[in-house]
Amino acid sequence: MSIRTARDGRTVRDVYVVDAVRTPIGKFGGAYAGVRPDDLAAHVVRALVDRTPDLDPARIDDVVFGDANGAGEDNRDVARMAVLLAGLPVSVPGVTVNRLCGSGLEAVIQAARAIALGDASVAIAGGVESMSRAPWVVQKPERPFPAGHQQMWSTTLGWRMTNPRMPAPWTGSLGEGAELIAEKHGITREAQDLFALESHRKAAAAWAAGQYGDEVVAYPGVDLARDECVREGSTPEALARLKPAFRTDGTGTVTAANASPLNDGAAALLLTDEEGLAATGREPLARISASAVTGIEPQLFGLGPVDAVQRALAKAGRSLADLTTVELNEAFAAQALGCVAAWPELDPARLNPRGGAIAIGHPLGASGARLAGSVAHQLAAAGSGTGLATLCIGVGQGIALVLER
Repeated sequence: MSIRTARDGRTVRDVYVVDAVRTPIGKFGGAYAGVRPDDLAAHVVRALVDRTPDLDPARIDDVVFGDANGAGEDNRDVARMAVLLAGLPVSVPGVTVNRLCGSGLEAVIQAARAIALGDASVAIAGGVESMSRAPWVVQKPERPFPAGHQQMWSTTLGWRMTNPRMPAPWTGSLGEGAELIAEKHGITREAQDLFALESHRKAAAAWAAGQYGDEVVAYPGVDLARDECVREGSTPEALARLKPAFRTDGTGTVTAANASPLNDGAAALLLTDEEGLAATGREPLARISASAVTGIEPQLFGLGPVDAVQRALAKAGRSLADLTTVELNEAFAAQALGCVAAWPELDPARLNPRGGAIAIGHPLGASGARLAGSVAHQLAAAGSGTGLATLCIGVGQGIALVLER
């Protein structure tokens, strides 16, 4: 069994990514509008098990899933629901975690940590979100039988039922946060639109070249073979005609086209230690090296990856110049460009080589698992290297994971 010493002197086991899958990402109200999130989660769990026939499913020590909203059909510990709906033995447990947009990557990190410390040998980690099916909610009345109207809140995205003690700058919209970053770094509307166009171009090219064939597993009964939001035909002129979505005073730069859309989807990874790897009969895609999570001013949430990446790389003994591939979640073009501005050592050609969330989509709880899985597959295709998955997180956090092969 491979055991190494951590920086603080503890002994930890190597953690391997054996496989990673995801659904095609659906658009809001699109192909998955009739599919429950627990069924999406069960689909990717089942796909991992089916793709690893030598592994006895009873050997899975835990299933950890990220889920950002959890207010609807995903409310009863969607990880455990996925285990049961996927037909795994009832002895396999499941736990759901929430770090908002970083939830899927948080699930990978928590499962990897359990394996590294010897609490588990085989685990599935992933994430799911159905923004289409996120319900409206009503607060419980303060007294019985209220005569007046009640406020209804959408749980699809963003703040709701905000604590009045929160400072106003912290509770602005996500789009306004992106506008603040654009101001801070002098990022123009044109630069954001060009970044968005490049995301679509790379995603379309990756699909055309078959680069997603190893990781995408179509959902049965749904006519969706690839990510639903990818637009090959976008042009600078078409994007320039769109009005700013968050500021209407003439200073706005963030539009629906240079921001990630609302989406539905699921992703999952099979993680093992060396003993578990032998039980799968497979060669791993990559090894998990290090991770980090950090905090930042909530209104500048989009810059959360900057420090998280530096901390994770320091733990791994790597630098930005060492990276073979980087998957940075594109919540907004302004946010992604703001992070890149802080990383002058990073080769731009290695950033989101198969497209990013502006084109592919951002189903909140699933995105981190999608990014980690994509990095693992890219490293396997390259044969060697160091990869990074990282996301910004609403309310001011950043999260990062380093993988190696």
